[in-house]
Amino acid sequence: MSATGRCLCGAVTFTAEDVDTHVHACHCSMCRNWTGGPMQAAQVGSIKFQGEDNIKCFTSSEWAERGFCSVCGTNLFYRMKQPEMYMMATGCFDDAEQFSLSGEIYVDEKPSGYDFAGDHPRMTGAEFLASMGLEPPPPQ
Repeated sequence: MSATGRCLCGAVTFTAEDVDTHVHACHCSMCRNWTGGPMQAAQVGSIKFQGEDNIKCFTSSEWAERGFCSVCGTNLFYRMKQPEMYMMATGCFDDAEQFSLSGEIYVDEKPSGYDFAGDHPRMTGAEFLASMGLEPPPPQ
């Protein structure tokens, strides 16, 4: 499936191919700090950006970076470096009706003030990292 999207101001637009409509919500402290709540994202097979000069990236770990619009600040994506994998913020897609929540990660970092309904997999941070073949970062 292909889908289009944009940042809040329209300085960045995109067309994504092979969009997975099964959304995962991440409750890690970095995602919550970055988005103001859990990040809900959908993996895409490939993506083409227009207005790419307006995208700024922040390296948030050894294996990933986060992209945002430098004009309006919209959080656009979380990108794994190896293998390259884009997780696009579902709120940026033009048609959000196509998505459904199918899993949650970093549930061990989720604050007690909210819960998502539904019967779907819920993984701790350690479980998620292990599933991706990654080592947890050393404690700070």
